[in-house]
Formats: sequence, C-alpha cells, structure tokens
Amino acid sequence: MIDDTQHDPAKDGYGASSSFLLDIAPLVLTAMILMVQFFVFKDFTPHIPLACGILITGLFMKLRGRDWAGMEERFLKVVKIGLPAMIILMGVGMLIGSWIIAGTVPTILYYGFSIFSPSSFLVSVCLICAIISVATGTSWGTVGTVGLAMMGIGMGLGIPAHFTGGAIVSGAFFGDKMSPLSDTTNLTPAAAGVDLWDHIKGMLPTTIPAMLTALALYAWIGISYGDDSVDLSSIQALQSTLADNYSLSIITLLPAVVVVGAAIMKIPAIPTVLSGVVVASLVAFFMQGIGVSEIFNVLQNGFKSETGFEVVDKLLSKGGLMSMTWVVTLTIFALAFVGSLEHYGTLKAIMVKVDKIVKSRLGLILTTYASVLGVGTIIGDVYTTLVLPGRLLKDKYKEMGYKRTTLTRSIEDAGTLLSPLIPWNMGGSFVAATLGIATLTYAPFAFACWLSPLFGLLWAVLDKFIPRDEPVAATDTTVPSLNKL
Repeated sequence: MIDDTQHDPAKDGYGASSSFLLDIAPLVLTAMILMVQFFVFKDFTPHIPLACGILITGLFMKLRGRDWAGMEERFLKVVKIGLPAMIILMGVGMLIGSWIIAGTVPTILYYGFSIFSPSSFLVSVCLICAIISVATGTSWGTVGTVGLAMMGIGMGLGIPAHFTGGAIVSGAFFGDKMSPLSDTTNLTPAAAGVDLWDHIKGMLPTTIPAMLTALALYAWIGISYGDDSVDLSSIQALQSTLADNYSLSIITLLPAVVVVGAAIMKIPAIPTVLSGVVVASLVAFFMQGIGVSEIFNVLQNGFKSETGFEVVDKLLSKGGLMSMTWVVTLTIFALAFVGSLEHYGTLKAIMVKVDKIVKSRLGLILTTYASVLGVGTIIGDVYTTLVLPGRLLKDKYKEMGYKRTTLTRSIEDAGTLLSPLIPWNMGGSFVAATLGIATLTYAPFAFACWLSPLFGLLWAVLDKFIPRDEPVAATDTTVPSLNKL
C-alpha cells in the first residue's frame, strides 16, 4: 500500500482568495465534454474527454501563472499509485483466459446452472449471475451473456422483465464488487491507498446483508411465478455443450481453490493472480490437452470459443492480457486527470467546502455517498467516479481517525452498485441496451444494489463496522444520539 498525501497547491502560489468557480472550472468543463461524448455522440468511451480534461487543467494552470511541468510531475505520481492495480488487471486478463481453457469457468458454469429452479427462478438467476460474475470479475460480461439468456427464460415463465432484470443486475454487480478479478475492485483501493484484500474484507458488512435481503425478497416475489413443469431444455443444452467440450471435474476447480486460498492467507494480489495463471495453465495442459503454444496465445490474446452454442461462445470468448487494454488505458487517463486536478487545486477547494460541513461519522459517510453519486450522475464514467472521491476524501478519513476501508467500501456501494441504476451512467446505459429494459424499470428491483448503501448508512448511525485507525476517547465509543451523528 502506498501512503500518498494530497498535494497542497498553496505551496505553488494558490491563494485563499481564488475564486471557487475558477478552482472547479477544469472539472466542470471536462464533465461537459464527457456528457457530449455520452449523450450527443452516443459513445461511452471516456478516454479522449479525460485526455482533453488534462489539457484543459494545464491551460488553467497557465492562466494562474504556473507551469505544466509541476502538474505533469504530480499526475505521474498519481498514475504510479495505480500501477499495481493495472498490473493486477493485466494479470486478471491472463487469469480469465487460463481459467477458461483449464475448464475452471466451464465447471463453475455447469454446476452453477444445476442450482436453477423454476419455482425459485429469481433467486436462482441472482445466484447464478453472482457466481459467474465473481468467477470472471465482470458484471457487463455476465449481463451480456447469461443475463441475456435468463431474460428469455424468464419471459417463457411469464415473469415480468423488470423482476428478472433486477435479479440479473443484483447478482452481476454483486459479483463485480466482490471479485478480486474485477477492475473496479482493484482500482478503488489503489486510488485511496488501501490493500486489495483489506478492501474486499471491508465490503462484507454492507454487501452480504444486502445480498441476503435481496435473495429473500426474490424468493417472496418468485412464489407467485414458480412452475416446475416449465421446459428447461435450453439450460440442459447449455450444460451438455459445456460437458461435451470440456473435461469437467474437481481438478478443474484447482485454480480457483489456489486463488481463494492465497486470498485467505493474505498473499499479495499480484503473486496470487499469477499463481492462479500458472496452475490453470498446468491444468489446461494435462486435463484439457491444450498445447503450450496455444496456452501462451490465450494468455496474450484471450480465448475464442467455437462450440456452436451462442450463449456459451459469447461467455467463454474472452480473457487475455490484451483484453485489459481498454480499462488499463482508461485507468491511466482517469488517474492522470485526477492528479492534474489535485495539483491545480480543485480537490483542495472542494475539501475546504467539505470541511465546513463534515463534523461527524454520519456526515463523513453521507459526504462520501454524495460525492460518488455526484460524479457518477454528472460525468457518467464509472472509473472517474471511483477514483476522484477516493483521492478527495482519503485524508479526511485519516484526519477523523477512520480507516480508509470504510471510504473504499462506501465508494463501491455508491459507485459500482448504483452505476447500473443511473440511466445515463455507463453501467445503466449498458444494461438497458443489453437487456432491452429501461433502467428506471428494473432499478427498483435490483435490491442488492441499492440496499448496500442503506446498510452503510445504518452502520454509520449505529457506529458498527466503522473501524478506526487509533483509539478514540471513551465518550466516542458509545452510540451517540442522532443529532450528534
């Protein structure tokens, strides 16, 4: 973990008399460019707008009589903080490809679909999507493959699309949030200077209760629609395709066991991921008969499935180091942009405002949620949404004596999980376009997504699962009245 303190622009001539509007102008202008890219051009690739944002910030630096070199030095330092996460993501690309050719992902899919039950369809859909998303680290991939197939089955069962869509989103984004293979799960702690495994552990108090509550609600709703006489031929055909094309056994689960075991032993993320790649490659060689040359190609370029079964081929055609190019380059631009704003003084100016209103534990959590939702709503780019609040508030948590795991948990609660519920956010736009349901139609039934931040607020009120960095005074250890929160 890199302990990186926020730069104080005052040392470079930044004065208290500066206009707040001028302080935040680069952020506002970049947000406007992003909105044009998203809503006018209908293009959800934020790389170029963020690059423009770096240039805009540099121009404002010049306006204030400061040079580019200082800003460049600063944003390169911030990018460096994200390098471990980027290396992990590239390793994850190799891991996904190796898990597919080893039969690990096909085995998880095969037995995951075995829990499918028409009488508890919504519960089964949520669990299946969660299992697959945790195994692959991608909510979008899960929604676009298995989720799409589940929509068709749900229609056949007569279950309203908004219920099925909500269950798919709950499971897929739960998995994305909790998987050590997920880009968002790696990027969020990196931006705030938190260890990956500590971050995942810190998310359990909000994510698990939210998921259990969601499953109970899906079970209650699903009672009215269950019909055990429904034809499950499509599920059986999917399982048969997997069994025909892969050798499925307990041995093919060994790569997953190695990664989970390494996580439990708190082995650093990079050797954990790489050990999973090595073990999966060995399983692919000895169990699936994959040659060394092909294994190397898959690790580099990913795997292309050609079983002839569309859902299986879409789900298993992925992975490889090169598959992470999009997210790694976006991470570089997002971190560089936020680093530029730090040096220019935007984040300091915002923190001056925040310091005036944040005086309590509950206020701190609410401010975190508000900043994440604000960026996610205005900018619509999930990666900037995760990075900017982390850089903005990490010192405030330290100042108030709270561990940053609460910060990163809150960022994912309001960022990763709520992104598919905002119609113009990258997450909401993708899900709506893929499943063919309006975002606001399924959003109320994506229970796990919006319940998680509510549990975060509950723990803030009760002072539960909010770990501290240092002992607090005795008067602070009791549960205070609501007017002191």
